[in-house]
Amino acid sequence: MSKKADVYFGSIQQGQEALFAALAAKVERIIELLDFSTIEKRDKVAIKMHLGFQDGFQTVPVFFVRRVVQAIKDVGGWPFITDNPTSVYNAAARGYTQETCGCPLIPAAGVKDGYTCKSKINYRNVKELDMSGVLHDANVLVDITHAKGHANCGYGGAIKNIALGGYSGSSRWSRMHQVEQSVHYWDSEKCTQDHAKALVKACPYNIIVYDAKKHELKIRAFGCRNQLCLECLKVDKDVGCLQIKPEFFAAFQELMAIAAKKILDTFDKNKLFFLNFALQVTPHCDCMGMAQPSVVPDIGVLGSRDIVAIETATLDLIDKAGLIEQAIPPYFKHANLDPNADLHPFERLWGPMKNPYQVTEFAEQHGLGVRDYKLIEILSPEETSKMKPPKQAYEREPSFY
Repeated sequence: MSKKADVYFGSIQQGQEALFAALAAKVERIIELLDFSTIEKRDKVAIKMHLGFQDGFQTVPVFFVRRVVQAIKDVGGWPFITDNPTSVYNAAARGYTQETCGCPLIPAAGVKDGYTCKSKINYRNVKELDMSGVLHDANVLVDITHAKGHANCGYGGAIKNIALGGYSGSSRWSRMHQVEQSVHYWDSEKCTQDHAKALVKACPYNIIVYDAKKHELKIRAFGCRNQLCLECLKVDKDVGCLQIKPEFFAAFQELMAIAAKKILDTFDKNKLFFLNFALQVTPHCDCMGMAQPSVVPDIGVLGSRDIVAIETATLDLIDKAGLIEQAIPPYFKHANLDPNADLHPFERLWGPMKNPYQVTEFAEQHGLGVRDYKLIEILSPEETSKMKPPKQAYEREPSFY
């Protein structure tokens, strides 16, 4: 039997109105427990984040990022934050600068997204991907992730942050997001042009597209609610040219695990660190570039050296917290709110075929880590409620009066 992986957890809830009981203190304690001492002096430390786009502000606050950066510097490492060039270029609009973070911000694949290393994948229709040259060059990886939903796979966490964010834009959009097309789901011989157009019209989420010239119909996995909706299959009932099946969605999940492993394998296992922030958990990923309602109560922060364990623990805590029903946007027309349905909150939004745990299952199979974990809560509300509080004081830092 595999050994359980340690996952440290700091809850958003606190036992006292005091700094020592609040989330910042818990983040700092988790950093201590992760033990950055395996970072050697002058190691180049890549802090992989998603810095967001446009009007999105629900990424990991720079307030916490700065603490991670300082902890790396304290052990002699040379940290830098990295993401795709668009996010890096516009990061200042969301508060991320060298001054606020405490270290440089560097595009993962260079300013023109062309500094890459070929990575052989050979999975379905994806033969290779262009890995970020900057990640490939780094000595240490610290993955800081905003936990949230995702339209392709139900959940966007640490594995997605590496698997998609660690490759060039062309790899993400032209190859990774096309892997589902390797699964046969449409029979062109059974489908007339008129019927294909009827299938397009039937989809309430506009994710079925049809090219009449090529007589080619495609379902874009992004946004499909699969078993929650199936309006297309109702139209197709008497023709039978279309299938919505689990393999279609599973292909993306397994490719994420494979792609993440390719990147993680370039690092020494003692130089991998993962932090998941389950705060402002939104239904879509941060790529949407807009504010979204938080559909799960704020949970807290998790840290581990095992990417599979931290993802599993994060999903378990989100499952325990449940959906905030009144926060679900009206465009989730088919959300399943049946309390008796055995579904994860993200499955209630995106459909049961987008099982958020599936990527952890594939990741474990491919050797990225273990799903079995020991959750170690630090500075719990129960613990801090019994601690003697310091004398209350405000404006502890230098004052102007």
